[in-house]
Amino acid sequence: MVDGVQIGPSILSVAATAVFALYIWSPMLATGALGIVFILSFFAGTDTSVLVAVAVAAGLVLRLGRTALVLTYAAGFLIAATVVAYGDRAVPVNIGIYLVIATVAGAVGYALRFGAERGRVLEHELAESAEQERQAVLAERRWIAGELHDSIAHHLTVVALHVQMLDDPTVSAQSQEAIRVAARKAMADLRFVIELADDGPRASEVPTGDLGEAIEEARTEISAAGHEVVVEGDPLDERIPRIVDIVFARIVRESATNILKHAGAGEVAMRLQIDDEHATLSIRSPLPTTPRRDLPSSGTGLNRMAERVIGASGEFTAGPVDDAWEVSARLPMT
Repeated sequence: MVDGVQIGPSILSVAATAVFALYIWSPMLATGALGIVFILSFFAGTDTSVLVAVAVAAGLVLRLGRTALVLTYAAGFLIAATVVAYGDRAVPVNIGIYLVIATVAGAVGYALRFGAERGRVLEHELAESAEQERQAVLAERRWIAGELHDSIAHHLTVVALHVQMLDDPTVSAQSQEAIRVAARKAMADLRFVIELADDGPRASEVPTGDLGEAIEEARTEISAAGHEVVVEGDPLDERIPRIVDIVFARIVRESATNILKHAGAGEVAMRLQIDDEHATLSIRSPLPTTPRRDLPSSGTGLNRMAERVIGASGEFTAGPVDDAWEVSARLPMT
């Protein structure tokens, strides 16, 4: 005792308060330290005051501790409260007050814990939602880029090819007409893509194309470029599913673009075979003797064709076969 102040109880009171700061660093270590302080408080006769601190610590344990620590603390607190209640005392202790303090503090701690966990869940959901939105935007951009490639690039290839033929008086009129038609179609497709990119209402549906129309259009364009075109099979066969019709129409148009860019002199053959199980489209064109450098290719068209076929559970091949370039797609009928 110094000047009427008992050193032991004062130190324990300060230690019990300091333990609360330790919870920020390690809840388990802090709870253990609080238990030691409580045991020492019996020797200093301050066990009831330290038990208040132990009861208040329930909030920190339930907010910061794991399940094992929470259960250990609950058992320890009940034991401590029982020891204090049934200890050798001249004045009885109302242990219910400590239980109420611990219950209220624990409820507050649990509410804070639940709020924090809910906040983390919402943050994770918001992050996932933002990522899904980003992926959706990227997918839409890739789709629009694909539409531009599949349609407008084809028409511009036709224009570029026939511009080179305008000086030939024998085909100048046909080339002018082909340029006019290709430019009109390119403008229509561009208008559709612009509508797609607009946030407002869209007046038109996605132009999927028709296989018969695509083959006839390709035959006309390839013939105008000086190739003989042979078509086998019936593109109007009623057995052809809609998805096959759409995918094959895209393949015909993309192949026509590649033929106009790269094919050598000779016959172009389009063969369509239909049975009860599969539909097969093959397009064969002569390889060039020398590569054309005025109409370069990025290889995007082949990738797009492969993606469409594989996406429809089909098989796709493209490459040189003997002295020709052959594109082949096989799709299930169901």
